Amino acid sequence: MRIVGGKHRGRQLLAPSGLELRPTSDRVRESIFNILIQGGETLGRRNWVKGARILDGFAGTGAMGLEAISRGASHATLLDNQDTALSCCRDNVEILHENNNVDVHFMDCLKPQKANHQCSLVFLDPPYGLNLTIPALEALTIAGWTVPNTLAVLEVNRTEKIELPRSFTLLDERQYGRAKVLFLDV
Repeated sequence: MRIVGGKHRGRQLLAPSGLELRPTSDRVRESIFNILIQGGETLGRRNWVKGARILDGFAGTGAMGLEAISRGASHATLLDNQDTALSCCRDNVEILHENNNVDVHFMDCLKPQKANHQCSLVFLDPPYGLNLTIPALEALTIAGWTVPNTLAVLEVNRTEKIELPRSFTLLDERQYGRAKVLFLDV
């Protein structure tokens, strides 16, 4: 696994072996960031990454947040509640020397602490099939982690049915193998 674009392009990231974590593949991450940076009609033709404060919930390896930092985000917060994931995130932050731009916190995205700062771009990639995505996004919003019109990028299993609350608007949806990626206005 590696950073696919920006100032850290090509740098390797650590990912533990086994099934404990399921990192987003380089190919899918590259596709997501191409959409976020080019904006497209559905996302308002703007670069959502440059200068943004990022929240990477269920961070796993931290690859999404670190990819955003590599591509010009101002700050990333990586959240997870698994020791393996947190250790991996911290190691990857250290490898890229991004300690000043990235925070790593032990936190359950379903019961988050009140936010110290708000984020304009949120990535959520919870374990597949447990229906954690929308409850986590709602909990993070209530805890103050988002600003009005935050863009949320959700990765779920392509067969998973997502029921969006009225306050969230689906802007775009893409499928990549087993993954379905939803872009929401929160």
